[in-house]
Amino acid sequence: MGLDITYDILIIGAGPIGLAAGLEAQKEGLSYLILERGCLVNSIYNYPLNMTFFSTSERLEIGGVPFTSLNAKPTRSEAMEYYRRVADTFDLNINLFEEVQHLQPEGEIYHIQTSKSTYKARNVVVAVGFYGIPNLLHVPGEDLAKVRHYYFDPHYYFRQKVLVVGANNSAADAALETWRKGAEVTLVVRQPELGSIKYWTKPDLENRIKAGEIKAYFNASVTEVRAQEVDIQTPEGKVTVANDFVLAMTGYQPDFSFLEKIGVKLTEDEKRYPQYHPDTMETNLPRVYLAGVICGGMDTHVWFIENSREHAIKIVRHIKHAQEAAKV
Repeated sequence: MGLDITYDILIIGAGPIGLAAGLEAQKEGLSYLILERGCLVNSIYNYPLNMTFFSTSERLEIGGVPFTSLNAKPTRSEAMEYYRRVADTFDLNINLFEEVQHLQPEGEIYHIQTSKSTYKARNVVVAVGFYGIPNLLHVPGEDLAKVRHYYFDPHYYFRQKVLVVGANNSAADAALETWRKGAEVTLVVRQPELGSIKYWTKPDLENRIKAGEIKAYFNASVTEVRAQEVDIQTPEGKVTVANDFVLAMTGYQPDFSFLEKIGVKLTEDEKRYPQYHPDTMETNLPRVYLAGVICGGMDTHVWFIENSREHAIKIVRHIKHAQEAAKV
């Protein structure tokens, strides 16, 4: 059990920003523990096998540790190698595959119940990502095994009829990669045109669509999925296409239920912005902080590794100053 230690900071999430918070705490001489319900940098692990970051490697660095890459844009495997080496080099205090279930304040201390133990901490940093809960299509047949909200390896779809839903990077990568591995690909885009796609990918997909190698329906949506076909509503009417797999690359959302359960206030509109002070990252709960993409609510394209690394610095600086002020 962890009750014999009261940590200065307990960090929920071992993604890049959670690791950055641990590095800052260590640098400032604060005791800390990082808890992660999955593997190290779990969101990156769940990215597609051949995924390439939009950012350059130096913008993904944390703790001042250089991230060298063989490519202009680093890959998923390079990023996992980098963050593993950071965790090992600094011997970060991390418990993996341990899910935080409950947070209970008692005076100036938080009691944290997990799937394995109980801990005490003066401050809590929530640095969880948004890759665990997919945005659903909400159509009949979405519960069929053929419907996937995560895409990993294109080889699996060789000689299969694949329908990809989405307009942005994930959908573009899935469509192009599965097509190149021998799939018959249909793309369904709700908008009138392709969305925000990496500049080296977008013209490739546009050319495949123009050549008729990938069939695309714009201003369209899936209305029903069945065992061997899919219905698509288009501006010209309903279209039924033969289908083996549906890759719904419709994005993901943070675990709002966890934030609500521990008492973090959220806006009541569709954006579900959590309440926090931008200078300190402290929420409406005293000494509970947010870091990383969770800060954007449903706006999951606002915060990234490169622009939320500073959250860790703000948080640890605020905690350190509060501790020093309490000693005066």
